[in-house]
Amino acid sequence: MAQLGIGVSSEELSPHEIVRAVAKAEEVGFRNAWISDHFHPWIDAQGESPFVWSTIGAISSVTEHMRIGTGVTCPILRIHPAIIAQAAATSQCLLDGRFWLGVGTGEALNEHIFGTKWPEAPIRLEMLEEALAIIRRLWSGEQVSHYGKHFQVENARIYSLPDSPPPIYVSAFGEIAARVAARIGDGLVSTKPVDDIIRTYRDHDGTGPTLAQVKVAWAESESKAEDLAFELWPTSGLAGELSQELPTPKHFEQATSVLHKEDVVGSFACGPDPERHIESIRKYVDAGYDEIYITQVGPDQEGFLRFYEREILPEFASSMAAGSRA
Repeated sequence: MAQLGIGVSSEELSPHEIVRAVAKAEEVGFRNAWISDHFHPWIDAQGESPFVWSTIGAISSVTEHMRIGTGVTCPILRIHPAIIAQAAATSQCLLDGRFWLGVGTGEALNEHIFGTKWPEAPIRLEMLEEALAIIRRLWSGEQVSHYGKHFQVENARIYSLPDSPPPIYVSAFGEIAARVAARIGDGLVSTKPVDDIIRTYRDHDGTGPTLAQVKVAWAESESKAEDLAFELWPTSGLAGELSQELPTPKHFEQATSVLHKEDVVGSFACGPDPERHIESIRKYVDAGYDEIYITQVGPDQEGFLRFYEREILPEFASSMAAGSRA
């Protein structure tokens, strides 16, 4: 049975709001959470972008049972993989083994900020594979020197290490990335409610858990929820590779300016009807995901969590119980 978790968006929540939301989520019964890792929001209306590693440290002080992961971190340009290795090791220590590292090939929006050329997708996958090899070596506690095609490390050693390293879950939106995830990852992360990505992952000997994010917009009325979704996440209406290629929030605003509300809100469960939320989640259950992370659009995280405590979590009680035992 699938386990339900909460997702929190660094793009639209302040660090204090994220910490409070995750603490409240644990209080109402969630045991899994993921937090996005961004330098910029997608559009200015979202308005936030706290440093994810500081936020995780704060979360560790207000939770006791919650598993926390990044959905997802890009360890190939903006931050060197050796620094990601240290940050993730520290997070695993602070969370007493409850941390997992989600990784992917990133977006130009966040990764181009030092003026480095934004590589094409096959090169980014190649860089990701080399980065994960460096991270795993550093987690062994040995002194590492590495002179590779994309990265150099010299005489590096991580001294503050957890009892066991965190699992690494690799993001995939297509079959090529799913094959890479099966080869180098401990699990797979995606956002699409389709089973072909999972099938490819399993067919190529991927044995780890599969994780997915589903965005919802809870509000006291359907119209208010739709307004929130359209205002804050018009990028959900973009197709193709634009999300990986556009460099600034302004470019995303230009790209989404031609979209209408119906182009965006159709992908969201909007409003206070529990059946719409349950139906949206079940698409991911039916696709075969093991963990499904629900991300609320908008600032009313407590209202969303109370609604899920009352109306949604009881529908998935058996899977939540499995998550608690895990």
